[in-house]
Amino acid sequence: MQEKSIPQVVKKVLPAVVSITISKYLDVYEQRPSPFFGFDDPLTIPRGRKKVRIGGGSGFVISPDGLILTNRHVVADPKAEYIVILDTEKKSKAKVLGADPVNDIAILKIKAKNLAVIELGDSSKLELGQTVIAIGNVLDAFRNTVSVGVVSGLSREIIGGDFLGRKIRMRKLIQTDAAINPGNSGGPLIDLSGKAIGINTAVVFLAENVGFAIPINPAKKDLEDIKKYGKIKTPFLGIKYIQVTKELKRKYKLPIDYGALLAPMGLEKPVLEKGPAAKAGLKQGDIILEINKNKISEKEPLEDILQNFQIGQEIELKVLRDKKQIKIKVKLGERN
Repeated sequence: MQEKSIPQVVKKVLPAVVSITISKYLDVYEQRPSPFFGFDDPLTIPRGRKKVRIGGGSGFVISPDGLILTNRHVVADPKAEYIVILDTEKKSKAKVLGADPVNDIAILKIKAKNLAVIELGDSSKLELGQTVIAIGNVLDAFRNTVSVGVVSGLSREIIGGDFLGRKIRMRKLIQTDAAINPGNSGGPLIDLSGKAIGINTAVVFLAENVGFAIPINPAKKDLEDIKKYGKIKTPFLGIKYIQVTKELKRKYKLPIDYGALLAPMGLEKPVLEKGPAAKAGLKQGDIILEINKNKISEKEPLEDILQNFQIGQEIELKVLRDKKQIKIKVKLGERN
């Protein structure tokens, strides 16, 4: 029964899976011929700019009028042009309506009518061993590639990267052994009812059958924001931090083994000037222990807890400063 249902599910959802091409205008140079021995001169001559295809990804249609879900890291370059290729081979220029930097989700819009769509499921009901289907544009060459596997793990955490070389910390991911390859990013992870329960996002190189997808439920909140405000609204505290662990406590002789340590990352200061945290008086070296009595831990990091609050809401932080616990109230801002 299960084997018969998989082709039926694929046939149902495939028309709503799209490819996304990424293009950008780049400087073009030409080598100058050398008068000696017929070799090219090492100096080059600028020849203007040319639109060059620099990458690709996948996505899927979620509304008949052209709303598309994909990964934020697929559309991370604001200077690039994104073209959506539908199942019918029709190409449409896409506009990025919003990008969620916490959950690596992006919402695109193309001008269209009466498109096939994929219904969104409920990722909170996923079970280990459940059969799932991954669909996407593999290696930017093989469109609508289908792979089948199971849910191998839940609430996984990895460090990934985008096309601009920036590191992305992704949490609460679905692990699956359904093959996810470069180019699959942004495609749907489907259950046997034909609903999207995840967005394919990453693969572990040099490992077999280890892929990850973002649960679909955070995307629902982002969609509500787009429909209500025209953009994705994310609470903002204005800090850089390191998650405190037992290992970090031992290594740096910290007084506590949980919380968020406000520490510099390279040249970046841990407390953004004129941000909500700076206005409230937070300082480098502070360890935020709780937000409104919600303990910050590896399983419940600061970013996840912040998503439970609204922009403009005043929250209370329990902070460890110079071995003393203090309470600081902060009014949350909005991430740009």
